Amino acid sequence: QDPGFASQALISKKLNDYRKVSPAGAKPDSSPKGPRGLGIRAEFLKQTGTSAPRSPRQDAAVTKDESSSQKAPWGINIMKKNKKSAPRAFGVRLEDCQPAPDNKNVPLIVEACCKVVEDRGLEYMGIYRVPGNNAVVSSLQEQLNKGATEINLQDERWQDLNVISSLLKSFFRKLPEPLFTDDKYNDFIEANRIEDASERMRTLRKLIRDLPGHYYETLKFLVGHLKTIADHSEKNKMEPRNLALVFGPTLVRTSEDNMTDMVTHMPDRYKIVETLIQHSDWFFSDKEDKGEK
Repeated sequence: QDPGFASQALISKKLNDYRKVSPAGAKPDSSPKGPRGLGIRAEFLKQTGTSAPRSPRQDAAVTKDESSSQKAPWGINIMKKNKKSAPRAFGVRLEDCQPAPDNKNVPLIVEACCKVVEDRGLEYMGIYRVPGNNAVVSSLQEQLNKGATEINLQDERWQDLNVISSLLKSFFRKLPEPLFTDDKYNDFIEANRIEDASERMRTLRKLIRDLPGHYYETLKFLVGHLKTIADHSEKNKMEPRNLALVFGPTLVRTSEDNMTDMVTHMPDRYKIVETLIQHSDWFFSDKEDKGEK
């Protein structure tokens, strides 16, 4: 039983026997680590019905390995079931965005950007016309896309008004389903070309009311914000027309813009946004307007 006195032939025979009875792919421990001939000793002891003495540390290691191998599949399954991707902020549909605390149909990022601009930028000349630093805008986008459930407005990156205004424009530009929705885009363009002014306004109003909940509420919130900006145009020089030049192509578009539409529909895009800003109270009023002029 002591391999120290075993002949070389007996060692070879026992090694062959061990390979035959061991599970497929298993190999005897022939590494030089540990006491010489440990693998052979184990096989001898197994055949004689005795077991090699083990230290408490070895016992603990084996117990730990066995328990972990039993629990591992269960743990992995639970993780897969519970793992839910955090909501992104850019490049996802409106209804999949992190909602604002005060209005669940308006994205958090939209509310935050508008709040910053209204708090500090109402008299900032050229707000929304001057682009922000691309690197900083990209940095904020990456952070928000990691699923931030709240926004730290004290972050120095949120102190640059041009960065925040660019961030808001980027959000609407990256929407996979534009704010005026693909299926209603042509209807809006045609409505804008109605010659009779009152009919044109009523048709536009009806189309807006038919937008899905998230799209209607977000458009209402944004237009209300742009109206607030326009109300301070004496200082910021951003009249409804100027704001429409900035936001028209971003808001009124299709998911896959073609060059022909971009050229032929551009005046309509400007005019639709300008009209909404000029008459925002009427377009988004919940009252039924009877006898309207």
